[in-house]
Amino acid sequence: MFNTKTDQQILRLALPSIISNVTVPLLGLIDLAIVGHMGSTVYIGAIAVGSMIFNVIYWIFNFLRMGTSGMTSQALGQRNLTTVSHLLLRSLVVALLIALILLLLQRPLQQLALFAMHPSVEIAVLVRTYYNICIWGAPAMLCLYSLTGWFVGMQNTRIPMIVSISQNVINIVASLTLVYAFGMKIEGVALGTLIAQWGGFLLALFLLLHNYSRLSRYLRDENLIRHIFNRREMMKFFSLNRDLFFRTLALVAVNLFFTAAGARQGDLMLAVNTLLMTLFTLYSYIMDGFAFAGEALCGKHWGAHNNAAFCNVTNRLFLWGWIMVVLFTLVYALGGTPFLSLLTSDAHVVSASTTYRWWAVAIPLFGMAAFLYDGIFVGITHSRGMLISTSVATLLFFSIFFALRTLIGNHALWLALLVYLATRGIVQGIIFKRIKHSLT
Repeated sequence: MFNTKTDQQILRLALPSIISNVTVPLLGLIDLAIVGHMGSTVYIGAIAVGSMIFNVIYWIFNFLRMGTSGMTSQALGQRNLTTVSHLLLRSLVVALLIALILLLLQRPLQQLALFAMHPSVEIAVLVRTYYNICIWGAPAMLCLYSLTGWFVGMQNTRIPMIVSISQNVINIVASLTLVYAFGMKIEGVALGTLIAQWGGFLLALFLLLHNYSRLSRYLRDENLIRHIFNRREMMKFFSLNRDLFFRTLALVAVNLFFTAAGARQGDLMLAVNTLLMTLFTLYSYIMDGFAFAGEALCGKHWGAHNNAAFCNVTNRLFLWGWIMVVLFTLVYALGGTPFLSLLTSDAHVVSASTTYRWWAVAIPLFGMAAFLYDGIFVGITHSRGMLISTSVATLLFFSIFFALRTLIGNHALWLALLVYLATRGIVQGIIFKRIKHSLT
């Protein structure tokens, strides 16, 4: 059943990525735990709003990671270490330029975010304090996206895992010290986050220099600047990332609307949807790990024109995908309610969740292909296919919800989400079938 070598390669890349993914929400949870003991709910609200603002901003620019990953893995497969080295510098330069724009436009972006989220006056004051400090982490975060994508493309997911875990440790120590030793409030939490972001970036930079210093000889070129800003290569880089950028906007729109639509149905329904979405989040952490493995291995074999190895990796990825579907479906079906009870002691919310729980139980089946195809398409840099599938899925999501919301209420929202996930996988599957056919 198992191809030992290929499956070992997949797991070697997937497991560190899964660990990294699991540690990501800890940054927000640590901040939440600290402000939760400050004696006022406004601090919790400020962290929730402030974190959401930066989550959206950084999520939009996640194309820096995906685009860099796919192009790097292909160049590695071609054994073109010059291109590999140039791609890293090019991605870092673009990341710094975007960060500079964010810093220059920080005031209007802040005002726009507060207008969109419309927190209370008291919370808004604290959000501004949090924002004004954390915005200076933009260069570190965006450069980390570039570095992470490059590491994945180089078949190395251990370094991103080390960086992610280290960031959490730094954040815990810095935030606790600033808040409890120096008596800071929201500014202490923000500074702790900022220190963790820059600490993670500097650690990633150190590990890059320590592990890949041999590549520096490919950068000793008097025409290096010309190569980095080569018009054709820059156009290729931005063309790929343009599609990924618009795809991400569609993803953000669906996710934010899902939360907002639940909120409009009242506090209880918002709590129910938020609780059930943790099941989706947990599943996504695992499947993103396998998607990262797909980016690295598929991109490498695609770049090397090794069609047999490429097809073998895609087949093994879907074998692991179906294993995860069976495993998570059984776990959610049998242990979903007890798990939800661990997340909240509100029996009313848990009871209301049972009405919609089976929608969440179906997520692994409906969403598996979307996750894996995303990884494969990133690896082969087929960003247009990702954009097309997400655009069609987003259109169906909103169409189904608005057509059925008055008939079946919150069920319409969950049905729209499952159709959205399935459509992404189906459309990409159709496109991928044509790609595989062209290889024969």
